Amino acid sequence: MTKQKSLANIESELKQLPAESLPQALQKLEQDSRKGAQILAQKAKKKLEQIKKEKERLKKLWTYEEKYYSENQGLIAGIDEAGRGPLAGPVVAAAVILPPKIYIPHLNDSKKLSYDTREQLYDIIQKEALGIGIGIIDPETIDQINILQATIKAMIEAVDQLKIEPSILFIDALSLPEVPLQQEKIIQGDQKSASIAAASIIAKVTRDHLMEQWDELYPEYGFKQNKGYGTKQHIEAIHTYGLSPIHRRTFQIPKKS
Repeated sequence: MTKQKSLANIESELKQLPAESLPQALQKLEQDSRKGAQILAQKAKKKLEQIKKEKERLKKLWTYEEKYYSENQGLIAGIDEAGRGPLAGPVVAAAVILPPKIYIPHLNDSKKLSYDTREQLYDIIQKEALGIGIGIIDPETIDQINILQATIKAMIEAVDQLKIEPSILFIDALSLPEVPLQQEKIIQGDQKSASIAAASIIAKVTRDHLMEQWDELYPEYGFKQNKGYGTKQHIEAIHTYGLSPIHRRTFQIPKKS
């Protein structure tokens, strides 16, 4: 008689199983009459449902790309920015060309991701992307030309930095009249386009790293935590210490609460 595996061993194996092996493991668990095995079967079933939902979400995220690739040749560059709203620091834009049909688990709008997940996806995108361009506009220029124009300027710089020329730009909510390339403006594009979502992650993580560096020079403002946004602690620090060299002078500073 074959000795049954302990539930602890089964649970450990389930955690390490690749997604494609889960259905077979679930089938075996459902035939195991032990109460603990049935609990593990429910967990495995829930995990499979989550994997299915994630695949469906990612498939939907590629809708704009699939439509373009089914009708056209050439490559897509997704463009997005980070840092329009903060009181301090630069605005950063990224242009990212992903290989067609690449599967990157958890790819999403950077705002919907945890810090650790963004960092992991940043590394994956850096490795897998066919091209990445980054544009960075400093606070002084933001004050001179306003944040909208600075954002557009950062996006143009990001496109210029690409070493491969795309055939079309997918842009989150904006257009770039000065760039002589086909463009598609997608409202909330970081939630609807894989290319723009990838750009949102590159822009966000690039800017976060810059703010973490500024934190070492100006630790009193808490830039490592707030990334320049107007948190209560940040606003109190401004009222206590005044503006740092990387604060935006044209942005209104809220009163202390």
